[in-house]
Amino acid sequence: MRKLLMAGALILAGSAQAQEIPCGGGFSQFLDGIKAEAVAKGHDAGAADRFLAGARQNASVLKADRRQGIFQDPFTTFSRKLISQYRLDKGRQMDKRHAAVFDRIERDYGIAPGVLLAFWAFETDYGAFQGDFNTRDALVTLAHDCRRPEIFRPQIFAALSLFERGDFDPKTTTGAWAGEIGMVQMLPKDILENGMDGDGDGLVSLKTSAPDALISGAKMLSHLGWRHGEPWLQEIRLPDGFDWYDAGLHVERSVAEWEQLGVRARNGQLDDGRLLASVILPQGRGGPAFLAYPNFRIYFEWNQSFTYVLTAAYFGTRLEGARVFDAGNPAQGLSGAQMKALQTKLAARGYDVGEIDGILGAGTRGAVRDVQRELGLPADAWPTPALLNKL
Repeated sequence: MRKLLMAGALILAGSAQAQEIPCGGGFSQFLDGIKAEAVAKGHDAGAADRFLAGARQNASVLKADRRQGIFQDPFTTFSRKLISQYRLDKGRQMDKRHAAVFDRIERDYGIAPGVLLAFWAFETDYGAFQGDFNTRDALVTLAHDCRRPEIFRPQIFAALSLFERGDFDPKTTTGAWAGEIGMVQMLPKDILENGMDGDGDGLVSLKTSAPDALISGAKMLSHLGWRHGEPWLQEIRLPDGFDWYDAGLHVERSVAEWEQLGVRARNGQLDDGRLLASVILPQGRGGPAFLAYPNFRIYFEWNQSFTYVLTAAYFGTRLEGARVFDAGNPAQGLSGAQMKALQTKLAARGYDVGEIDGILGAGTRGAVRDVQRELGLPADAWPTPALLNKL
């Protein structure tokens, strides 16, 4: 489920009569603005009318957008919720069933089967639950809402393009609440740019054809910058005396340099010493530890949640044969309410933590790391009740 970074408000490009209202306001007026911009972009006015006919807001979409409490769970809890024995067993079955497709993906894009199997599992349970929200209505609802219009407004025009070429029915096309479609949940713009006919029937059917969905997902990852044949994540052990401030995506060193500092693979060997990598401690110095290679960063183009990204990347390694991670003995974390209190305190000290949402995202992790160092605490970016009390 691809969620892009916010990039600022859009300005409507339309006729002289179209008002510059990128979100909010009356819904009918908003749809008029969408149509005006569509025509200005070169879409047929009649096609835009047919595409938008009957469009309505969906309150359930907005509720789903606001209800994402699972991302407040720490990595060990979150990963255990998502990674079940069923998903492991089913993933291995699907790997065998679609071996020819995965061989093609590895040959053409250099992406291991486990990577796409993990997305397929988490997004739709291997195609079983693809969502029943009307996609057009979900997109116009989220674009009209002023929380993240810059993400969803462009997707309306991409869906219109799919409609114009006969690949999207605004009345019957359904998917996830955020507008993603198909087995690996791709947004219309990604389908437009990366949709592939994987089974040779002349159609791009991401809802019903596993080859189409998997190869389209692989092409999208490649388009986003996936490095052919390289690893993405590996569990590690850290030496005594490790500088905790160096853990995080803000520090990259070559694998050889990490090895010189005493970093070791928990199983086997670290990868090519020339590759750059970052040490990741999702629950601080007492919890699991991973080495994140350049391909790990591509996951954030699919989803912005650190916990989701790490869980998807780790599950991919499990499907490739990695062992269950060592959970260690991490210090007690914060509840959602405590995390909001911490974010409020950090923001008051001048740190940019983003939205006060109770989620330990990249901004909050970075602020925690810096304030830990400022206060003379181990700077492992893991917030604890002790840190909250000290602040």
